[in-house]
Amino acid sequence: MADFIEELEWRGMIHDMTPGVKEQMNRELTTAYIGFDPTADSLHIGSLVQIMTLVHLQRAGHKPLALVGGATGMVGDPTGKSAERNLLSSDVLEHNLKGVKKQLERFLDFDCGDNSAEVVNNYDWFKEFSFLDFIRDVGKHITINYMLAKDSVKKRMEFGMSFTEFSYQLVQGYDYLWLYRNKGCKVQLGGSDQWGNIVTGTELIRRVEQGEAFAVTTPLIKKADGTKFGKTEGGNVWLDKDKTSPYHFYQYWLNASDEDAENYIRIFTLMNKEEIEAIIGEHRKAPHLRTLQQALAKDVTIRVHSEEDYEMAVKASAILFGKSTTEELSSIDEATLLAVFEGVPQITVSRDVLATSPDVTSFLSELTDTIIFGSKGEARRMIQGGGVSINKKKVNDPEEIVDYPLLQNKYLLAQKGKKNYYLIIID
Repeated sequence: MADFIEELEWRGMIHDMTPGVKEQMNRELTTAYIGFDPTADSLHIGSLVQIMTLVHLQRAGHKPLALVGGATGMVGDPTGKSAERNLLSSDVLEHNLKGVKKQLERFLDFDCGDNSAEVVNNYDWFKEFSFLDFIRDVGKHITINYMLAKDSVKKRMEFGMSFTEFSYQLVQGYDYLWLYRNKGCKVQLGGSDQWGNIVTGTELIRRVEQGEAFAVTTPLIKKADGTKFGKTEGGNVWLDKDKTSPYHFYQYWLNASDEDAENYIRIFTLMNKEEIEAIIGEHRKAPHLRTLQQALAKDVTIRVHSEEDYEMAVKASAILFGKSTTEELSSIDEATLLAVFEGVPQITVSRDVLATSPDVTSFLSELTDTIIFGSKGEARRMIQGGGVSINKKKVNDPEEIVDYPLLQNKYLLAQKGKKNYYLIIID
């Protein structure tokens, strides 16, 4: 079996670990788990760090468990929060759980023998566990002093903390105990902010079962410029293409700084050390070509979405940022077209207006509510100066008839100058 800990170390994916974990992983096929929070029906790229940790675990010959927190999602993890979260209903949680499970199945092998991946839901073992049984069988083994010493608790004390959130580390600790007893799980993995919750589980196993269990945490990803990883002006970068289009997903990685991209390519791809060092070396010789970012964006986009989505994203990027033809513009699908031109002014006109338009000058001014051009004179002057295109084809004659094939039988793309785009929706 490959050395799992060694693999994570050279990739910069180890923040902390308990003594003896490397020996355990090298001694035998080991079952390890990570918990995923079902607060939405999709994971975002922050979760990719933990997904990749499970991928490396399985590739090293060990068995990954992905715990989707149907029970803990009802409580809410206080870690890193300054206020208590809204608790989710069982219906919303069930919907979210299905979405998260579906995404995890894209990365892990669930049919490969002894080290097949498995998804577990902690609601299955908590739903029949009464409160009195819990405080008797679990709560008595961990002292209040021990729980108060955890950073996730100390940081919240100044804001106030409900008993619900205070109990979270015991609930997560019991997850580990249950998986130790029922699945032979000996390692819990997670982000560095989860260290306190994880070692509560190892302590519970030691006190209740006199057993030995281990913890490994990964560093929290930080961008070189200090902004939060996985966030854009539009919010989270999601793994679900309906929440973050493959085009925007691809652009997120493509726009990474050189420093960040060198970090990301180790964490988020399965390229080996030699491949990564070769790409970084090539990039450093000509940083303006962005070889590193292109390799990163390609690898991650294909793995999270598909090769077809990646190719569509590349094509769309060329349309927006480079020279392209009407045929290339026509070849991108509607979802990508709308994603690329998200935020540009949109104007709706009827098919009758389009059909009866006397000329392109009138169409780009009066007949589109003077949004593109304030007057026919302004439109005419810019057309004569070569500064107007429709569907990436330059308009040469102010008097020509508007007779352009519609994109997706519904849209025209007008361009004024180099950077001003307008999406005309033909209703």
